[in-house]
Amino acid sequence: MRRLAPLLLLTLALPAFAAAPVTGSGGPRPQAAPSVEDRLQLLERRMQALTDILISLERLQQEVQDLRGDLELQNHSLETLKKRQRDLYVDIDRRITQLTSPPPAAAPPAVGGSAPSPVAAPAGGTPVAPPDTAAGGPSPAPPPAVAPPVPATASPAPATGAPLAETPATPAGAIPDEASPPADPAQEQPMYKQAFDLLMQRRYDEAKQAFRLFLARYPKGRLAANAQYWVGEASYVTRDFATALADFSKVVQDFPASPKVADALLKMGFIRYEQQEWAQARKTLETVVERYPSSTAARLARKRLERMRIEGN
Repeated sequence: MRRLAPLLLLTLALPAFAAAPVTGSGGPRPQAAPSVEDRLQLLERRMQALTDILISLERLQQEVQDLRGDLELQNHSLETLKKRQRDLYVDIDRRITQLTSPPPAAAPPAVGGSAPSPVAAPAGGTPVAPPDTAAGGPSPAPPPAVAPPVPATASPAPATGAPLAETPATPAGAIPDEASPPADPAQEQPMYKQAFDLLMQRRYDEAKQAFRLFLARYPKGRLAANAQYWVGEASYVTRDFATALADFSKVVQDFPASPKVADALLKMGFIRYEQQEWAQARKTLETVVERYPSSTAARLARKRLERMRIEGN
C-alpha cells in the first residue's frame, strides 16, 4: 500500500496538470487591452530613449565645436610661427649684412688736417711784427702813431694771400674726389638698411621702391643680390605672384653665385605650387634638393614635395 500511494497521487495530479495547458493555450481568445499604466511605462521608456539620443547629439555637437576651436587655435599658432620665422629670417639677414659690411672710409680727417698748417703760418708772422715796433722805440712820438697801422696793414696781407693760394687748389681737388665714387660702401650700407627697415615694418610697397632705387644705384654692389631677393619677397608676401616670380628669377640669372639663389628657387617652386602648376613646381623644388641638399631651402623643398605626393599632385 505504501508503494501504491505515490502512484495514486500521481494519477490524481496528472489530470490537473494536463487541464491547465489545455485551457490556457486552447483556442484563440482576445487579448486584453494594455492598461493605462502599461501605456505610461511604454511612453516613459520611449521618452527615456529619445532623451538619451538628444544627450548624445548634444555631446557630439559640443565635441565638434571643441574640435573647431582647437583647429582655429592651431591655425592661429601656425600663422604666428610663420610670422616669427619670417621675422627671424629677416633679422638674421640684417645681422649678417651688418657683420659683413666694411667700416666707413676715413677720408674727411685727412682733408681737415691740412687746414691747421696755413693757420700756423700767420701765427708765426704775428710775433715778428712786435719786434719791429719795438725796434722803432727810440723815437717816442712816431712809434705810437706807426705801430697801429703796421699790424693792421701787415695782418691782412698774409691773411688774404694764404687763402688765395690754397682756396683754388683744395676745392678743385676735393669736389671731384667726393662726387666721383657713386658706389661708395659707406653710402651703400645705409641705403640698404633703410629699405630693409621698411620691409621689417611691413611697408612692402615702400620697401620694394627703396630696394629698386638701391639696385639702380648699386647694380653690382655687394648687397645687390640680397636687395633683389627682398624685392621678390615683398611681392610674394602680398601674393603678387607674377611680379615675385620675375624678381626671384632675376636673382637666379643675375647673381648665380649668391647664397640667395637657393631661397629664390624655393620661392619660385612655392609660387608654381600656388598657381597649381604642379609639374613646374615639382621640377623647381627637385632642383633645390639636388643643388643644395644640406640647406634649409632643401629641407623645406622636401616637405613641400611630400605634401604634393600626399595630395596627389
